[in-house]
Amino acid sequence: MVRTAKNPWRGVISEFRDFLPEVKEDSIVTLQEGNTPLLKSINITSMLGKGVTLLFKYEGLNPTASFKDRGMTMAVSKAREDGSKAIICASTGNTSASATAYAARAGMKAYVLIPKGNIALGKLSQAMMHGAKVIQIEGNFDNALAIVREIAEKYPITVVNSINPYRIEGQKTAAFEICQVLGQAPSYHFIPVGNAGNITAYWKGYKEFHKAGSISNLPRMMGFQAEGAAPIVLGHPVDEPKTVASAIRIGNPANWEDALKARDESDGLIDMVSDKEIIEAYRLLAINEGIFCEPASAASMAGVLKISKEGFFKEGDTIVCTLTGHGLKDPDTAIETSEKPITVKPRTEDVIKLLEI
Repeated sequence: MVRTAKNPWRGVISEFRDFLPEVKEDSIVTLQEGNTPLLKSINITSMLGKGVTLLFKYEGLNPTASFKDRGMTMAVSKAREDGSKAIICASTGNTSASATAYAARAGMKAYVLIPKGNIALGKLSQAMMHGAKVIQIEGNFDNALAIVREIAEKYPITVVNSINPYRIEGQKTAAFEICQVLGQAPSYHFIPVGNAGNITAYWKGYKEFHKAGSISNLPRMMGFQAEGAAPIVLGHPVDEPKTVASAIRIGNPANWEDALKARDESDGLIDMVSDKEIIEAYRLLAINEGIFCEPASAASMAGVLKISKEGFFKEGDTIVCTLTGHGLKDPDTAIETSEKPITVKPRTEDVIKLLEI
């Protein structure tokens, strides 16, 4: 559908009403999230084998620069409809940024619990700017989520983490958009796995579009955790998860069982990649495709590269990688892992010596 001033994009609730729980019109809280680009790889595809198509669902171009906005518009809208005056979440960064923006839009209070010293500054700055009360705990994300759950059981406040079922409902809309562009589902869908809400949501979306007759095929869901935070792969919680990919630094995913269902029902897999592989993929995307994503996003691309070395893909395969957030979420990692600026005197000849011309 062509978008014009008379027919603008309205946000995922209005665009996909037939596939979402009902929300009263005057309760909808939106920043016109969704409608993110599906970018075709120009330079990396050749690494994967002849006749393979690679695409990136670039969720960093949502309003708060991550995929979380899709679920947050649903969660906050339903909270508003139910008369809630405040929301709360535990976060490694992106959830807090999104929750606080949508709460501000709705005129609601927002409370955020984060692990002290383990949140990227780009994300923390967003939550602070949106006027939320940010509380740091001396523990990890899993500790923070346990506290949030306990508070919500005792007080009139709405949890907007992915344990809130409306989050999954909103996030599944990304699968609809992919299918609308391709005219079908991809052969494989690669996705980072932290709290495992996204792999759960995408699979739900694909199944619903298939049931509605909008697509004739289903993808294999390929989830990737960071090696130092891979409880699903290891088969047990990780007490002290460690990875450069802070957005997926989670040791006990809330959607663990649903992620396993998505893997098994789709004949997919959930595997892990090292921090070295994540950073290599992170830089590869930026340098070879012009796509700046946050480190956790690159776990999907790292997964593609890992299994492509085993000759996994065949001619005609279509691969979609979800890139969950924008690279400006974590500027420190970008600076730490990039070539450093060179300082010279303000003379043309000194600059020319450094140019490859």
